Amino acid sequence: MTNLAVNLDTLQHAKQKIVDLSIEFGPKALTALLIMIIGFFVARWIGKIFERWLGKLHLEPPVRLLILRAIRLLVLLLFVIMALQNLGVQLLPLIAGLGVAGAGIALAMQGVLGNLVAGFTIIFTKPFRVGEYVSMVGVEGRVETIDLFSTKLSHPDHSIVVIPNRKIVGEILHNYGKIRQLDLSVNVAYRTDLNGALAAVNEVLKRNGRVLAEPAAVVGIATLADSSINIAVKPWVNVPDYGPAGAELNKAVVEEFNARGISIALPQHEVRLLNAAA
Repeated sequence: MTNLAVNLDTLQHAKQKIVDLSIEFGPKALTALLIMIIGFFVARWIGKIFERWLGKLHLEPPVRLLILRAIRLLVLLLFVIMALQNLGVQLLPLIAGLGVAGAGIALAMQGVLGNLVAGFTIIFTKPFRVGEYVSMVGVEGRVETIDLFSTKLSHPDHSIVVIPNRKIVGEILHNYGKIRQLDLSVNVAYRTDLNGALAAVNEVLKRNGRVLAEPAAVVGIATLADSSINIAVKPWVNVPDYGPAGAELNKAVVEEFNARGISIALPQHEVRLLNAAA
């Protein structure tokens, strides 16, 4: 009987404690909940404002979405702090603990954070864009995607090159843009009619649909070699046409020269015999 009385007394005390806590913290909890609900709608509203602004920067969709999420998260975090303050939670020890944990996480994730910072640098400085042909850190290719942590290039051999962003920022970058200039040459003999040879090359370039009219192709005498005159052929083409155009133009130049009777010079060596009589 005594045990039953003790248990009832304990239960009654617990119920009273719950009622007291509800009276003391109930209004604060409701206020904190109201602050969180308001914060949710404010975060959505601010997110829509930034979404319109980011749309004018022509960022990649994944990057734009991540930035919007980060902004909304920061707004929500501000309202969470306000709600915790309303509940009477001591924030200084919590912030100190989070700071220590954050420092440890930052040390453990130096490479990831470096890629993240470099990704934002690339996005906002825009040293290259999707679709442009670039050469950097010993590799080259057409830019396919620019993410926060890496950049993907499509190589002419149809492979994909993935470069961590921290390897790009601060390095020498060659951006070809969306067009490239071919560097071809053809050798003719010294007795060749140079005006006719140059006219034949220009005619080949005009007939090829891959060669761009603007910028104008560069065709001229490059060097006077030992046994030939080297004609430089440097037309501009779109990046996807860079490989096929070179092969087509070389074939077309040979056929055009043969049709016009223009000889392509071959390597020659002059041999003199001394004391032939002896």
